[in-house]
Amino acid sequence: QVQLVESGGGLAQPGGSLRLSCAASGFTFSAYYMSWVRQVPGKGLEWVSRINAPGDTTTYLDSVKGRFTVSRDNDQNTLYLQMNNLNPEDTGLYYCARDTAGYDYWGQGTQVIVSS
Repeated sequence: QVQLVESGGGLAQPGGSLRLSCAASGFTFSAYYMSWVRQVPGKGLEWVSRINAPGDTTTYLDSVKGRFTVSRDNDQNTLYLQMNNLNPEDTGLYYCARDTAGYDYWGQGTQVIVSS
């Protein structure tokens, strides 16, 4: 019953921006930490960002600090990732995941391609 559905990916030029969304259902979204994780070709899975349940504490992979912003709207059961100043190394399949003992639920992912 738990569902996480990512959207907002696409093609961007280096230096461009994308805003990813993750629509959550089937659980009490406001009670959980949430993370963004990406599958990067040649690098495997890497954690990108985490936000606590109320949304007032965030953490980031060092390489995205200052460029990405994670946020959430608990009233709408939605997680966001604002990605600015994209570079080709940000290319990958981006997943949102519920954060418990590890990531117990994942969405299907949304593809981000950063290329000239």
